[in-house]
Amino acid sequence: MKPISRVSVVSTGNVRIRPQHVESTGSPMLWWLLTSHAWTTPRPINVYVIEHENGVVLFDTGQDRRSVTDPEYFPHGIIGRLYSRLAQFAIGADETLTEKLRALGREPRDVHTVVLSHLHQDHIGGLSELADAEILVSAAEWAELDGRFAELNGLLERHIRLPGLRWTLVTPAPAGDATIAPFTEQHDIFGDGSLVLLPTPGHTPGSLSLLLRQHGMPPMLFVGDLTYDVDRLAAERVPGVGRKRGLGRSTRAVNALKQRYPDLVILAAHDPAASRLLARALERGAAS
Repeated sequence: MKPISRVSVVSTGNVRIRPQHVESTGSPMLWWLLTSHAWTTPRPINVYVIEHENGVVLFDTGQDRRSVTDPEYFPHGIIGRLYSRLAQFAIGADETLTEKLRALGREPRDVHTVVLSHLHQDHIGGLSELADAEILVSAAEWAELDGRFAELNGLLERHIRLPGLRWTLVTPAPAGDATIAPFTEQHDIFGDGSLVLLPTPGHTPGSLSLLLRQHGMPPMLFVGDLTYDVDRLAAERVPGVGRKRGLGRSTRAVNALKQRYPDLVILAAHDPAASRLLARALERGAAS
């Protein structure tokens, strides 16, 4: 019996960001953040829903609607001003994580496991709706919460360390598995090989990607904010948020994995094409 029965993508609203956020121009982030006047067209805030025999698995949880309704959601002062220049969100009442799960015939209590690619606000927004789930995050990412400049680096601790949540800190271990080369470390979520976490630091120090593999279904790699669209990833044009060297290394590793698996579907958090890419992949899998 195949452990995964369905893979879906939902979007908890949309976001406009700076063009330099999507693709680095070489300018320091603080410079373009303070000087740019341009915004991208709205991009989705994707959450991937994987229905596994052990329960529903989410890759990321989207943006909290309170971020557009509660004036106290973001920090005040200079840091709050930087947040307002970084992104503009639009989230309707029917675009919460709970409502999106219900549209798939699921409830938040059905979620068994949450994988967070990283801890930025547009990936942790649904945590308050997921009290019954185990939440996986990189131990390296979690350590950033205690850093001196955590808020300045996009980590809003009061929206992350919520009471009642069950956290599991993950450190990918040496794998000795040639099938994931050039990656040498992994964390197998259920021990069945179907969902494997791979370290892809760069956007943040502890960013994780999730590799899905199942016979009869094209392999998929959920990459969070490693890229904002697959064409830029293929061309090794990295985002303007994060450490360029780390982004470059992780991008090259993902592209090498793509060479190993030509039918690998790469799905990012804010790629407008992600829904179409996933639908086409599932159609191919059904036809094969």
